[in-house]
Amino acid sequence: MTRPDLGSLLPSIRTPLPGARSAALVERLALTESPALTARRARRAESSGASWDPIVWSAARGANVVDADDNVFVDLASGFGVAAIGHAHPSVVRAIEEQTRTLIHGFGDVHPSTTKVALLERLATLAPFPDARVMLGAHGADAIEAALKTAMLDTRRAGVLAFEGGYHGLSHGPLAISGYRADFRAPFAAQLNPHVTFARWPRESDSLDDAITAVERAWDASPTSIGALFVEPIQGRGGVRIAPPGFLRALGELARARGARVIADEILVGLSRCGARYVSVDEGLTADLVCIGKALGGGLPLSACLGRADVMASWGDPSGEAIHTATFFGHPLACAAALAALDVIEGDDLARLSRDRGARWLDALRALAAKHPCVREVRGRGMLIGMELDSGARTLRVVPALLARGWITLPAGARAEVLQILPPITIDDTLLDAFVTALDATLAEVA
Repeated sequence: MTRPDLGSLLPSIRTPLPGARSAALVERLALTESPALTARRARRAESSGASWDPIVWSAARGANVVDADDNVFVDLASGFGVAAIGHAHPSVVRAIEEQTRTLIHGFGDVHPSTTKVALLERLATLAPFPDARVMLGAHGADAIEAALKTAMLDTRRAGVLAFEGGYHGLSHGPLAISGYRADFRAPFAAQLNPHVTFARWPRESDSLDDAITAVERAWDASPTSIGALFVEPIQGRGGVRIAPPGFLRALGELARARGARVIADEILVGLSRCGARYVSVDEGLTADLVCIGKALGGGLPLSACLGRADVMASWGDPSGEAIHTATFFGHPLACAAALAALDVIEGDDLARLSRDRGARWLDALRALAAKHPCVREVRGRGMLIGMELDSGARTLRVVPALLARGWITLPAGARAEVLQILPPITIDDTLLDAFVTALDATLAEVA
């Protein structure tokens, strides 16, 4: 589909979902892809029989996604938060096209590209501390692994404190500190870092004293000296869980007093998604390392670990072969896309837009929630909103029901009890208003 208005269209569903072409493609995928990944043909929403068979994307622009059957959807998940400035933003597309004419692949840390130099200089100016140093990666988990290694080098302590409900990625290093789902870690437990302690993540209504006391107890119970504290300023995949006011600031003070490094995982919530360049900074948390990704690449795989110069100095002088690198770190196309994406994020003040648009939408969703007893709470910040329902079973009926109406959403929370909504920050307000109407009808339908 090449319609010029694609990007801000209302949903247009022409076939039952998945359509015949999508279904055929998923059948083909099942013959080649490892089981339990995309091909979820046997998966059904609990107690409903609603299909979880995926649609197959063929195009995306702005807030719209088109599937293989030419159905038009509105992406309220931003491709896992990546499309913060919308899919295929014209500035990013131009930057990629221009870069392909000069240099597609570089030579990593051996012979850096001009785009890598430009991006690191740009990121250093956007870091929340002066004289920053940067390590690039291909996805969020790479940034987390860089932070894990840096904290170990700097403190010489193997212990890590993380939080129940936290999500930092599924490669081995990040998986060990992800408290989101124990069943994600269980099959690989024998290979994971044994020096991780999980603290309870507080509710927004908890007192600050109780919240910090719970962290201190977990810290004191760790059998290994803790050198790193990892925290998402807002738990995204964990269910859009927001800490009490002052918690993040107090958390940083606690870690500093105990000689640990503080790592703020801003991969989902940062770069204006939640109304600030960095939520941690907005909340008064002084971090030693900040991990960013998702929105950073404008649609291409890219992440970064930003660190204070004195902490990053623990890697030593560049003598000999790099001890942390990968073939595609600092890929020229991704760096060019990131520079263009940052121009949009910063130049168009998407932090302000996210605050204003998110506040308006949060009010509308809370008004809607008052009509439906199945909704326990609506919470969020900026353009990251979670609607907690009375059960995960209900959420797992709502998500495919919304998809059938043309709205792409995700379940979140340890029991899938939260409907997670994180559209492009640039989405038209008319689409958000139309979604409120569609959600109203869907909640009534699955009551």
